Amino acid sequence: MELARRNLEAALLLLKALMGQGLSQAVLCPGSRSGALALALGVLEPRGLVLYTAIDERSAAFFALGLARATGKAVAVVTTSGTAVANLLPAAVEADYGAIPLLLISADRPTRLKDCGANQTVNQESFLAASVRWFGQGDGTGLAAMTDAAIAALARQAWSETRPPGLAPGPVHLNLPFAEPLHANGPALLEASAHGSLEPIPPPLGYLALGAAGSGIQATLFSPAPDPGQPGVVVAGPWRGLPQHWPGYVEALLRWQRRTGWPVLADGLSGLRGLADLDLISSYDLLLEAPEPMLRSAQVLRLGPLPASRRLQRWLADQNALQWLVSEGEPRCLDPLGSGWHGSGCQQSAAGLAGWSASLPPSFWAGGPSAEALQFGSRWRQRELQLQLWLDQQLASGDGAENGVNELCLARQLGLLLPAGLPLVLANSSPVRDWESFANPAAPWRAVYGFRGASGIDGTLSIACGVAEAHGQAVLLTGDLALLHDSHGWLWQRQLKGRLTVILINNGGGGIFEQLPIRTTPEQALDFERLFAMPQQLDHLALAAAHGVPGRRVEQLADLPSQLDWALNQPLALLELVSDRRADALRRQTLRRMAAQALMLS
Repeated sequence: MELARRNLEAALLLLKALMGQGLSQAVLCPGSRSGALALALGVLEPRGLVLYTAIDERSAAFFALGLARATGKAVAVVTTSGTAVANLLPAAVEADYGAIPLLLISADRPTRLKDCGANQTVNQESFLAASVRWFGQGDGTGLAAMTDAAIAALARQAWSETRPPGLAPGPVHLNLPFAEPLHANGPALLEASAHGSLEPIPPPLGYLALGAAGSGIQATLFSPAPDPGQPGVVVAGPWRGLPQHWPGYVEALLRWQRRTGWPVLADGLSGLRGLADLDLISSYDLLLEAPEPMLRSAQVLRLGPLPASRRLQRWLADQNALQWLVSEGEPRCLDPLGSGWHGSGCQQSAAGLAGWSASLPPSFWAGGPSAEALQFGSRWRQRELQLQLWLDQQLASGDGAENGVNELCLARQLGLLLPAGLPLVLANSSPVRDWESFANPAAPWRAVYGFRGASGIDGTLSIACGVAEAHGQAVLLTGDLALLHDSHGWLWQRQLKGRLTVILINNGGGGIFEQLPIRTTPEQALDFERLFAMPQQLDHLALAAAHGVPGRRVEQLADLPSQLDWALNQPLALLELVSDRRADALRRQTLRRMAAQALMLS
């Protein structure tokens, strides 16, 4: 049993070194090859490591993704070998494009068992290669063959690479071969647990983590620079920075607006809506249905990735304006409009708004907005006010006659119904787009999460569980296919300490496809249902109940406040609202045409 004991000691050493770097949360999936890691996690749990367990590696990785996004710290996911590792790929892709730190640890067979037909031995080293910031490999003969110093160094580098210098945060894959015998017996486990200190291992004296000295990204000096004395607009896309950088970002944006007077077109995922001190434009998606010449801008400061609004994207592409793009530590190109990669069109800095604005010369900040800039901003604000008042009138009633719940009215009212500060997670497809276009800007501020790095729906419920665990409570707004796609996420209910309320828009399939020009004849409508919408004959309330999750059906939007009062006091609860996706698609089209006409007549 000497090798089995050494496997356990090596796993303990690796995890203690990770804890010394800052690891505080881990998710464990079942397996035999990863047995030493599982035992080590169990031993260290009483020592300050928060441990979750999951039978589904895909769900585990998305749960960790939600935790990491909300806390800004990498969460470890531990799996066995084989196809278990392949199930980490969807979350790794989102973590890559969403700039979310994540530490993916897989057990593996020794090198001598590779390429010889050994059971459950696959090329897992390459499964995540395209999506990770760094790949680390233990000794090919087994982790136990490595010296203590080498194991600790491997752990330190893996942790540092989740926030590498010069790159956005992201996922790291640490692949650890283990030789048999794998499992220490009871006496060996007790001996290993009692041997030496179980406290986290701090880095050596004088050690500087790769990301400890800052992002490693210098502020780009744009040429030409923005002219604060002339009119312009700020387009604030989805927030992808770390939570600890948020206060500095908001303060820098406030300073920018006080100096320039530029209005801020704030995406629904920007995190800015509801902040009283900022002059925000929320209805740009409808305002630009029929763009007005008087709203054209010769200067555009873009913050982060583009909002989802296709109308805004077309407007930006048609501006013939100078555009500057500032990302929060993301050096990769965020300019799908093709306005120029570090060229004469859109110029990009990855230093973050706080870092980039601090690099501007003192003369830039002298004075305040020009009269011309104030007049330009006033035109945007007047249009915003007119359109928001008009939306209040059009979406005053949340019920769509015989069709039950109106999705547009739900998006309009939900922010007002939820308690201030309660985080909201928006599923991709229709929910995030309706929130961008129709959410009420009068609603109080809250953190709004949407995972638009790769815009998938495969881990929606598990991500929301992770966000709720990090914040203590959260609400998820999702469609039926997104919820069904991650139904294993209901299993988190037995471990969740944070409360999660799931608001399900059940419109019988993929409602987002109703917004595409696919239906033209009754014959094609039949193909549409089978080929695009794909409705599933499923009772979501029964499925949730089978997992021990209580739920209720909300027949009319007028009933939602009382049902929310009930759901928000449950550890995990489901509220199902049934809507007609085709009728709501027609409502969106009609409302957009009416908005354009109303603006032209005003």
